[in-house]
Amino acid sequence: MNTRTFRRIALVIGLLGASLAGAQDMTVINARILDGTGKVIDRGSISVRAGRITAVAAGAPAARVGTVIDAQGKTVMPGYIDAHRHLVTGNPDQWLANTAPAQLQEFLDAGFTTVLSAIDAPQLLEARRRVQSGQIKGPRLFAAAMIPLAGQVPPPANAKPAPGGFVDPARTDPARRPLGPEVAPAIPREVTLKAIDAAKAAGYDYLKTIMNATTGGPEIETLKFVVAEGKKRGLPTITHAVSIRDTLAAVEGGPALLVHTPHIGDLGADPVATRKIVDAHIPMTSTLSVFIPHFGSDSKPLFRDRGPFPLDTLSSAGQGPVNARQLWDAGLATYGYGTDTQWPPKQTLVDELRGLALVFSPQEIVRILTQDAGKATMHGQEIGTLEIGKLADIVVVDGDPLRNPYDLVNVVITIKGGEVVFRK
Repeated sequence: MNTRTFRRIALVIGLLGASLAGAQDMTVINARILDGTGKVIDRGSISVRAGRITAVAAGAPAARVGTVIDAQGKTVMPGYIDAHRHLVTGNPDQWLANTAPAQLQEFLDAGFTTVLSAIDAPQLLEARRRVQSGQIKGPRLFAAAMIPLAGQVPPPANAKPAPGGFVDPARTDPARRPLGPEVAPAIPREVTLKAIDAAKAAGYDYLKTIMNATTGGPEIETLKFVVAEGKKRGLPTITHAVSIRDTLAAVEGGPALLVHTPHIGDLGADPVATRKIVDAHIPMTSTLSVFIPHFGSDSKPLFRDRGPFPLDTLSSAGQGPVNARQLWDAGLATYGYGTDTQWPPKQTLVDELRGLALVFSPQEIVRILTQDAGKATMHGQEIGTLEIGKLADIVVVDGDPLRNPYDLVNVVITIKGGEVVFRK
């Protein structure tokens, strides 16, 4: 065994050991089980030892071990997974000291046992360490470091400023403007390599790239380079692309995950593009709620930056779900739940369900939120379904999500790695 392989194995064992520090033996009884693979057990039980599932069976367990949780006929599912989120807001140090403990507990309260942070400040890595050590409660955290694909292109002279001083880049996304004659400047390979090595040294799990292709620009070749160098270091590359044009460019680069549904352009009118995206066999996350208005108590439509919703982007609220269904029906193998918003997780779940429920059945939504989201994190062998050997990430839901997907909001118990981390 070479030194690199030994270190990777030791790191994985260390992370899993830390994540199971509060793990228990337990038995869940009288459960209506949705195991995440499509299987339904109307009355069954789940056995857990040392934080991992040892049995999922119809009827009563062969023996009760550890803590016994009586689900009282309620729905029991895999822990929810948000495979595209951003957590650190405002001053990162203040977030870590003052906001992180309550915010991370909110994810557990909403049933989320795993979150993929698709760019955040290094303070997120410290929050993860505190979760793993048991200092604070929170979901299992995976984190991505930003690696640019090209230098900045000046905005066009007629670009509209963000209203009201809000600066969320999605308001004036360059993917919305026609492909012009500009070419983004290339970034020297040695600079990119330095950034990748820094991400590895810091402890990030992925490399995050943003594809805004310019005419004859360096973006595709740089993405290929990042993907190749990331693989050498055990860092998968995840890529932002929100237009059909940019998604096709991203597919050429071969990342491990596309973190958005393309919502600019109609895939129904472009079967060749649809086929190319599907045949690349790259998982994708939903993020439909970014361009669906969020409504507060005063019923005013808000954007994810809490400013007024930019109505000139409203077409994406419909085009995203339509494109998602087009890809699904064409055979997209993995379509995982992701949000890319800043609202509290339970509110975000409602918003994302509004988009998903337009085009997906309740059964499909359960799969998207669990099994497919687990695969999108590239940790599907450990999370996303209730199967023997997997981590005991379990939620108990008051209602039937196979009839009404909004019942997914009614979480009454959350178990992460065999530890009860929320009980209503």
